[in-house]
Order: sequence, then structure tokens, then C-alpha cells
Amino acid sequence: MSGDRLVGEFALVTGATAGIGRAVAERFAREGAAVALTGRNLKRGEEVAAGIRAAGGRALFRAADLADEADCDALVDWVVEEFGELTVLVNAAVAGPPEVHDGPTHDLRTPDWERTLRINLTAAMWLCRAAIGAMLDVDRGAIVNVSSQTASRGTPGMAASSASKGGLEALTRSIAVDYAHQGIRCNAIAAGVVLDRRDRDLPTQRRAQLEAMQLTRLVTADDVAAAAVFLASAEAEVITGVTLAVDGGSSIARAATLG
Repeated sequence: MSGDRLVGEFALVTGATAGIGRAVAERFAREGAAVALTGRNLKRGEEVAAGIRAAGGRALFRAADLADEADCDALVDWVVEEFGELTVLVNAAVAGPPEVHDGPTHDLRTPDWERTLRINLTAAMWLCRAAIGAMLDVDRGAIVNVSSQTASRGTPGMAASSASKGGLEALTRSIAVDYAHQGIRCNAIAAGVVLDRRDRDLPTQRRAQLEAMQLTRLVTADDVAAAAVFLASAEAEVITGVTLAVDGGSSIARAATLG
């Protein structure tokens, strides 16, 4: 699928070397946006950007460590320097194994807690802060923060992730309120279970359990990317401050309990 829903947009997508971030970057490019990708894996990032360009899109990659405030500021400066402006930011990067260990609160180590919040929440704030400055220069902009079901529903063994994503959704609402009159919108996507390359060896029984929880079907990274395109496009110009659930309906009911 390709179109022109994002023609004239200049986007920065974090976590773009794999999973949801990669799907968003590729989908944005197919919809006409110029896309700046970032992540820590230089080889994978360059491959993703090259693939987008080979398909006729416009894409650049820059490796960055989002735990570094200066790197976050430099990313936005780089996008503006390369593209002339920044009109869309998608915060899709997420802290996770093997760099951090999440768990129940009694089992959390302070470094893991702090690393999770730093990547999932603080880095998103740094990037939003810098991006808003660039968006104010052109009197428009859209920010999409990728959150999770865990922000609003208790999930065993995910205390740090849940806290960070809850904070991200609160930040989303604050930005929406503060900058609506400047033409800047901010929304979040609460993604459900998204299987990716790390789940290739998922036991059949566990996969069946996950599938049985969905009212529709398991979510793919492309489903989240499609929602991000909508929220970033002019089609959503009256939508701000919301968290859109993209979760197969599992946040309202567990299908396995309905039969």
C-alpha cells in the first residue's frame, strides 16, 4: 500500500531499526514523508534507510543513544539541518532485554528502573521538547508516542515498563493541552501484544494463548504503523491528547473468557 497522506511532512522516528519503529518509518515513507531514522544499531539502521530509498522513498539514518540528553537534542538539530524542518515526531524506542531487567517491584534493581524510565519516558520528553521548538518555527506539528496496554492495566512482572508508559501517556496529554493553540498535536498509541523477530521461537501453546485473548487477532507492527500514519496526517487534525488502543480489542475484553 502506498499513498500521499504524509506528503510534505518531515518525520523523525526513534527505534527505527526493528519492530514498530521500523514499520512506522517504512509506512511513513510509502505515504510520502521524508523520514529520519534513529537507533543504536548502525548496520541495521543503514539497511532500513537503504531499503526505503530503493523503494523510492526519502530516508536518512543516524545512530544515537537516547539515554544521552545531548544526543536527543542533536537528533532534532540534524533533522532540521537535513530536511529544513521537522513536522512529525514518533517516539517508538523502548528499553528492554538484554539491557534492562523488568519485574515485580520487590525484584527491581534501581539501575534497571532508572534505565527503563530514562529511555521510555525521559528520552521521549527530551525529544518532544526539542521537536516542539522546531515545530513552533513552522506553526504546525504532530507527535505520536508509542505506549502500551501496560500503561493502564496491571501486568505481572512489568512494574518499570508500566510506570514509564503511564508517564508517557500523561506527558502526551500535557503536551496536547500546552501546544494546541500553536498548531501542534500530540497523541499516543497503546499497542497490544505485538510479536516480532524475538518471538520466532515462541512455544505453540503460548502463541495460542495470546491469540485466544484477542477479540479480532494479534496485532502486528504494521497495524501500529497504520495508526501512526493516521494520527500524524491531516485526517486527524481535530484529534489531540488521546491514547488510541491498537490491541485486537483485548483491553475491553478477553475473548477467551467470552465463549
